Amino acid sequence: MAQHSAPLSRSADPWAAFGRLVAGVAIYGALGWVADHWLDTSFLLPVGIVLGTALGLWTTFTALRQA
Repeated sequence: MAQHSAPLSRSADPWAAFGRLVAGVAIYGALGWVADHWLDTSFLLPVGIVLGTALGLWTTFTALRQA
């Protein structure tokens, strides 16, 4: 007899967590890259990547805490 587990909620889905992390890095990294080219600097891309990672982790933990 096959046992079916309850489907995961959207906030507890591992692919949703992965998407939040990747989207944070991609969006804020792209914003940093654009700002680097616009302002002719070289430090905003890494700042955007780090900020995107931090915000992606924060949104993931917030969603998992509510699950």
